[in-house]
Amino acid sequence: MAKREEGRDGAVRRWVAHRRNTELALIVFAIAIVAFGHSAANLAMEEELPTGLLAHTAGLGALAIAAHLAVRRFARYADPLILPVTVLLSGIGLVLLDRLDHAYAQQYPPDNYQSAPAAPDQVIWTVVGVGLLIATLVVLRHHRVLQRYTYLGMAVAMLLLMAPAFFGADQFGAKRWITVGPLSVQPGEFVKVMIVIFFASYLMANRDALALVGRRFLGLALPRGRNAGPVLLVWAVSLVVLFYERDLGTSLIFFGVFVLMLYVATERTSWVVLGGLMAALGTVVVAATQPHVKGRVQAWLDPMAIFLPEGERPPGLISDQSAQALFSFGAGDLTGTGLGEGHSYLIGFAGRSDFILATVGEELGLVGVTLVLLLYALLIQRGISAALSVTDPFGKLMAMGLSAVVALQVFIVSGGVTGLIPLTGKALPFLAQGGSSTVANWLLVALLIRVSDSAGKSSTEPAGNATILTPVIADPLLPPRTPRP
Repeated sequence: MAKREEGRDGAVRRWVAHRRNTELALIVFAIAIVAFGHSAANLAMEEELPTGLLAHTAGLGALAIAAHLAVRRFARYADPLILPVTVLLSGIGLVLLDRLDHAYAQQYPPDNYQSAPAAPDQVIWTVVGVGLLIATLVVLRHHRVLQRYTYLGMAVAMLLLMAPAFFGADQFGAKRWITVGPLSVQPGEFVKVMIVIFFASYLMANRDALALVGRRFLGLALPRGRNAGPVLLVWAVSLVVLFYERDLGTSLIFFGVFVLMLYVATERTSWVVLGGLMAALGTVVVAATQPHVKGRVQAWLDPMAIFLPEGERPPGLISDQSAQALFSFGAGDLTGTGLGEGHSYLIGFAGRSDFILATVGEELGLVGVTLVLLLYALLIQRGISAALSVTDPFGKLMAMGLSAVVALQVFIVSGGVTGLIPLTGKALPFLAQGGSSTVANWLLVALLIRVSDSAGKSSTEPAGNATILTPVIADPLLPPRTPRP
């Protein structure tokens, strides 16, 4: 028996080393892709390699290696794909922002705000985000510690969520920013993480009550009134955010994540149908009463109407961004014009936020857009895999909720830019400009890594030492579990 245990311990050590070495190799590969993209873009624009290419590559590489070393030391059982995918997305975003900085500097005079470079600030925020990831892994040794601060975190989240409605600055048609000295912060980016933690704890404690059926209406099994209270509260808060802050994207993410987590916890489709009807009703009411939201809906319905004479345009249509984005995708065709050779800067400042996907579509084509979306799909899939593998309900719901946040945000941003749904103004995670978004998403990744570490560790324990609530995904490099006598 001692030899069997010793043999298994050796297999576990080799498995852990294999995971971390795979992660390191993928990070190096990601850095190489970013360096190649940076070089290709500058060669197309300036016909020479970018100055400081080695320094930029070494800096990004050092940052990624620091994150890898933190995972190797403090989360050595974690999934080996989450960090490399995040590094690659962040690196691609920096390349695109630097490429757009050159274009804006050539198109606008120095005193125009659009000519101000965005890539240097994004580098700083990426450093802050990676620092937060490392600090989270060092301080938070197990994800279940977060359950101790469930209601405190929820109270802080609600205050942060509603703060822009009273103290926020109105920028670009929405009130989602709070100015703190020289910094402009979007509280909603951090709230989405805090909300998921609260929902995971609440649903873990109340999932049996939420699964009970109160009555049936039009074929739907509706929950009891007292159990539906939290859903109604979330719906009301979402409407407040949408109405006063005119922030359609945050509201959709906030409410959508709760409904999806409800479904995961209770397996009742009635929650999804009820939540969808409530979200649709709220969106229709606000779109009919808020000019800014109404204008975005109009731009979605007929983006080319902006090129009509001013007197013939539909009321509320004031921007050509949606039309220019469609032109960018059309110009990109299948393989794109090449990095640095597109004209997506014609979209204006939005080319460095949610519309950065249009730059991908024009310069990398349908192939590039597909690959970027597949990177997001891989990140989401690894989060869901961690949710399926971890053994405690809180970790399952939290990992599933964090994955849903990424999925919903990517969907509403890419859907808005491509014309599938109205624009929301949210930033594409890791790819687009935005300090709050970048830091909050690195925190989200840190929590996914922490949950996947717990899942990986539980998969290496003998069956007699772990309480398995759902089947754990087996790893082919590990020997089968042997119960202890």
